[in-house]
Amino acid sequence: MVLNETNGGEPEQEDTRNLEPDVIARGNILESFTESQEARELIHSLRLVHEDLILQETAIQKFNVIMNTYQEQPHLLDPNLEWMLTSLLDILRDEASPPSLVHLSFKFLYIISKVRGYKTFLRLFPHEVVDVHPVLEMLVCQDPKDYETWETRYMLLLWLSVTCLIPFDLARLDGNLSSVEGCTRVPIMDRILTVAKSYLMVSDKARDAAAVLVSKFITRPDVKQKRMADFLDWALSTLSTSSFQTIEGTVVMDGMLQALAQLFKHGKREDCLPYASTVLDCLDNCKLSESNQTLLRKLGVKLVQRLGLTFLKPKVAKWRYQRGFRSLAANLQLSAGGSVAQKTTDAPQPEEEEEEEYDIPGEVENVVEQLLIGLKDKDTIVRWSAAKGIGRLTGRLPKELADDVVGSVLDSFSFQETDNSWHGGCLALAELGRRGLLLPSRLSDVVPMILKGLTYDEKRGACSVGSNVRDAACYVCWAFARAYDPVELRPFVNQLSSALVITAIFDRDINCRRAASAAFQENVGRQGTFPHGIDILTAADYFAVGNIANCFLSISVYIAGFPEYTEPMIDHLVNMKINHWDGVTRELSGKALHNLTPLAPEYMISKVFPKLLPLAVGTDLHARHGAILACAEITHALSKLAEENKRLLTSLLDEKILEGLKQIHVELCRRQLYRGLGGELMRPAVCTLIEKLSVSKMPFRGDPIIGGWQWLINDTLRSLHLVSSSTRQQIKESAVSALAALCNEYYCLKEGGAQPVQQDELVKQYMSELQSPEEMVRCGFSLALGALPRFLLKDKLQEVLEGLKKVTCISSKDASFAESRRDGLKAIAKICLTVGVKHEGPPTEFVCRSNVAQIYHTLLDGLNDYTTDSRGDVGAWVREAAMTGLMEVTLLLTQNEPALLDANVCKKMMCCLAQQSAEKIDRFRAHAGSVFLTLLYFDRPPVPHIPHRDDLERIFPRSEAVTFNWNAPSQAFPRITQLLGLPTYRYHILTGLTVSVGGLTESTVRCSSQSLFDHLKGIQNDVNALSSFCETLLQVFEDNLLNDRVSVPLLKMLDQLLANGCFDIFVSEENHPFPMKLLALCKEESKKSKDIQKLRSSIAVFCGLVQFPGDMRKKVLFQLFLLLCHPFPIIRKTTASQVYEMLITYSDIADSDVIEEVLTILSDTNWDAELPLVREQRNHICDLMKVPKPQLLAKST
Repeated sequence: MVLNETNGGEPEQEDTRNLEPDVIARGNILESFTESQEARELIHSLRLVHEDLILQETAIQKFNVIMNTYQEQPHLLDPNLEWMLTSLLDILRDEASPPSLVHLSFKFLYIISKVRGYKTFLRLFPHEVVDVHPVLEMLVCQDPKDYETWETRYMLLLWLSVTCLIPFDLARLDGNLSSVEGCTRVPIMDRILTVAKSYLMVSDKARDAAAVLVSKFITRPDVKQKRMADFLDWALSTLSTSSFQTIEGTVVMDGMLQALAQLFKHGKREDCLPYASTVLDCLDNCKLSESNQTLLRKLGVKLVQRLGLTFLKPKVAKWRYQRGFRSLAANLQLSAGGSVAQKTTDAPQPEEEEEEEYDIPGEVENVVEQLLIGLKDKDTIVRWSAAKGIGRLTGRLPKELADDVVGSVLDSFSFQETDNSWHGGCLALAELGRRGLLLPSRLSDVVPMILKGLTYDEKRGACSVGSNVRDAACYVCWAFARAYDPVELRPFVNQLSSALVITAIFDRDINCRRAASAAFQENVGRQGTFPHGIDILTAADYFAVGNIANCFLSISVYIAGFPEYTEPMIDHLVNMKINHWDGVTRELSGKALHNLTPLAPEYMISKVFPKLLPLAVGTDLHARHGAILACAEITHALSKLAEENKRLLTSLLDEKILEGLKQIHVELCRRQLYRGLGGELMRPAVCTLIEKLSVSKMPFRGDPIIGGWQWLINDTLRSLHLVSSSTRQQIKESAVSALAALCNEYYCLKEGGAQPVQQDELVKQYMSELQSPEEMVRCGFSLALGALPRFLLKDKLQEVLEGLKKVTCISSKDASFAESRRDGLKAIAKICLTVGVKHEGPPTEFVCRSNVAQIYHTLLDGLNDYTTDSRGDVGAWVREAAMTGLMEVTLLLTQNEPALLDANVCKKMMCCLAQQSAEKIDRFRAHAGSVFLTLLYFDRPPVPHIPHRDDLERIFPRSEAVTFNWNAPSQAFPRITQLLGLPTYRYHILTGLTVSVGGLTESTVRCSSQSLFDHLKGIQNDVNALSSFCETLLQVFEDNLLNDRVSVPLLKMLDQLLANGCFDIFVSEENHPFPMKLLALCKEESKKSKDIQKLRSSIAVFCGLVQFPGDMRKKVLFQLFLLLCHPFPIIRKTTASQVYEMLITYSDIADSDVIEEVLTILSDTNWDAELPLVREQRNHICDLMKVPKPQLLAKST
């Protein structure tokens, strides 16, 4: 659908890829009912489609889709409602319309009413006197139990609710009630009432329409006199005898409550008042608050508030607060320094006081009490209904009583109350404020509660509750912005603005952040008094606050630049967020404090550190974790600040803080807090502290704490296998980062070297752990060696590389240790980058001529790791690390010593990368392709010895190097297969393609096989090229014989190639060497195999090889007939089926009579039968086809 059109009728060409989300959202705003013609055609087609169920459902579905588009803008339908209704009513009024057409028309009417709302749509329905009887008769004829036609009954009940409003006494419609036979007919009033009562007890949506009908019908002047008391008596007796413990009882109670609520809503007060007390008593006896049915409790609250409004006179409270000036433009001028807007006073006039003096019925207290209980209900819709009831009721009470209600609502805000109570209280306050019933004198009591509500967060088990409370508190702030004059809220502006900003950027829940942003925006516009409102709104709008990391780390820094918000934001992080139950929030809080430190360094030192240091060794685990991270981040920020000002960090931090930072590890160690589940949080936190303090150059050189820190890092790496798998990676990375920072700062002598004893001890200890029986210990210490600084690796490089090489080798006892091999390769690459390159340098210090071959050999070996276990292809992690390592080392050598790059090594590396970029796993294929193109296009200087560089640059243009999507098989494989034309890459590309073409993923198989077929189609007429391809194919098969990872997909690929006629060029030559060699390899691969998948693929290949003439045809048939007597029944059946299809396809391999007889035997024989029986049939087929019968070998004893 074209959203924007120019005057010329041509759609505007816009690139929507870079549009902001709000721009895209605005594009979805509709301007008119554009599908009018389509809707007209659908309605007109109803007479044609109603008899066919499929066409009927299609029409309903299409109409639903059209109408649902306008759910948010239903008013656009208004100009078209009349003709739609007329068209459908014409069908309904036509006596020739069959029932199926009538029901279908009512379904369309229901869809329209659902979207537009029945209140608006019903006004258009005909409601003349002549319509009453037909509608009633049609409704009486319906079957209430027919679940497929409920829309008909629903719409008829609504239609009847309009027609029954005719301004004539219904008795006039009865005429002569005596029939010819002398029997009395039922008056129309009773008939309508009977229908309404019956439908109040059905279980479908017709019940809702029946309640509407009752409310309109019973409130008619003639009906209320005669039938209102009886109806209420019936409804209350039905209600009191029903139980919400049963489904039937729940349905009946729902209908009665809906009817009563609608009745007391639409009925006149003087008519309903005599019955209100009785209804309230009955409702009390029902004890709906004990029901677990949300809808019943909601209807109970709704009815209670309607009863309360009936008890009270319908008058607007004269004492309510009215804001006299609501111009947004004036408010914005006010914020810019304009005059204060005038407001009306809320002082009541004497005569108004007299008007308020009237007796309040005692039942009102009961009503208010029930509504206050409803505010604490467990379901939101009940609390929301109760809040609206409180607002409506309070508006009719005298000032003193209304103030008591406000006081009772404020009692909900107690920390003894549940989150439900807080949420209901917030909703009630918003309603009271919106209606002007919360006088400014109460704001001093209310605002503190709202501020608490904005930060309400209670932990419950593994999660927390309170996001709905915070959201509702934002709604209160939004409502207050509209309700009060700026002068009234001025005393609370700083508190509210800070609280809303804090919620908008630091709340964990995205809905709360967005609600706070909206409330802040409303206050900026309506109040005009929020400091720096427009600037903050620009940075923290609805979309900006959607990303929590952006809020904590970026927007917070901008807003904290305004002095009014700096300290409240820091205080909130320290008091509320560093002890938050969510670990991610604690980590983000620490980083946020790091970013905020330059804005208030003195405040951090004097106020924040004294709070954090006791928490860092406190008893609460979460507070301890957050405080340690915060201490680390703030210290690091202060060190950067000191460095910028060319001062020492010790000049900023006093001795007490320095000692406190040192004591964190000592105290945790003394209390054994590194153990158990808590240790999983403490270890990475203290490692982060170690890293940040080391980077901050804290004056701890030679201090015993360094030994303690080193012990913690070593013990953490040694205990990795004991921690849960979810936190293992983070703990390992934290410890390795801490080690690198610690060594750089505290182990380096002034002259740049290391203490020999310390160096020997550290390297020897780490090397010994590389052969640990625990995989995670190997991972940790491999990465630890990789993180060591250059001065610690001096004279130890060769020894370390040898140790890491052993980690990367696959042996029988540690074949599954893929993660340790991955980390070993990562460490080797990191060490190479650390020590640097020197052509003739000593191998104990540099990457040089003596050890570069060994490094490449280790990395290239990693590309052959295809280990699998219960987790899948875990070897892919190793291959990914090897590819990254090869790229880093190659670029290092290219930039520093290109002469060390051997041509054969470069050739092998590029071929292996090409193979990886043709394999089946998208993520690793993408990584390989990215590395391949990085090496190809690196030009500072170019990587030497890349085979076929010009051809590669043609296949992968430089302009597409960045944008090329390797993840998409449809993009990757058409380019990759072009490398089959380059002799150097052909073998490796074909090996990679084999795994993809014969794989399982549908998109990968489709794209890779199609690309391969396209390539082969292009070389069909080039005998040399095709021969070279076939030789390479045979070589791949031979090299991977009995290697199921390659051979099984290879057999599947061969089946596709043979079936698609890719080798038709060889069919004309008898006994061509290619099919002969292929047959031999297939025989070898499937010999004595028990792999069902492999055997089935082999059968398909054998059947494909029959197309080649000569002696080999007999050999192929012999293999197939051999499999007809395979021990596995499934293989026998598969072979028989495939051979049957083969003989039909290649009918020239024998005489037609023979073929016919063989086909009969194949189809009639039960290949699941015992082997002797099957063998007899198989031998008969051999005789017919003149193929030697396989001989049964005696088993050797």
